[in-house]
Amino acid sequence: KTWFITGATRGLGVEIAKAAIRAGDRVVATGRRKSAVIEALGPESEQVLPVELDVTNAGQAHSAVQAALARFGSIDVLV
Repeated sequence: KTWFITGATRGLGVEIAKAAIRAGDRVVATGRRKSAVIEALGPESEQVLPVELDVTNAGQAHSAVQAALARFGSIDVLV
């Protein structure tokens, strides 16, 4: 599965991301600052794509979805 998780830098978002990674799933992890996503979940890998996303910015949201689709081909779970 491919997860697209907003707010993956802290709280429930980061815990869901970590659980999906442990389960072997792919994760598009987003946060307002890409550096904070990397700090929380580690650098980009085959399994993890950290993306900067402020959910109030429609352009960033579109770019984040396009990056997810380009990298993993689909989004199965949206959190």
